[in-house]
Amino acid sequence: MTEVRVHHRPISTWWWTRKPTYFVFVMRELSSIFVAWFVVYLLMLVYAVGRGEAAYEDFLAWAATPWVVVLNVVASLFLVLHVVTWFNLTPQAMDVRIRGQKAPASLVVASQYVGLAVVSAFVLWLVTR
Repeated sequence: MTEVRVHHRPISTWWWTRKPTYFVFVMRELSSIFVAWFVVYLLMLVYAVGRGEAAYEDFLAWAATPWVVVLNVVASLFLVLHVVTWFNLTPQAMDVRIRGQKAPASLVVASQYVGLAVVSAFVLWLVTR
């Protein structure tokens, strides 16, 4: 009996950097880590506020350290990537119909950005009033 050998071409660890679409896909998946970071960060903020003024001031001092500021800036950029790619994928994942007709993808995406703007304006109003 003869042995059959199959040739497997070696694949680089960085295969995803060769095509922009693959790169964006991997970055979007990576962005989930930063979304989770913001959830943890906001929970820590709420916890500090609940513990009183001294805990809140300690949190603010920690949040102002350079490494936390840099982490939050990087996380913000990844969060923007996450939102934009998610909104752009929505028309492919949802079958939105208006009076029995499929809604244009641009309308679905635009409505999400309008919703984001409205919610952001409301939160800004709550914080600054």
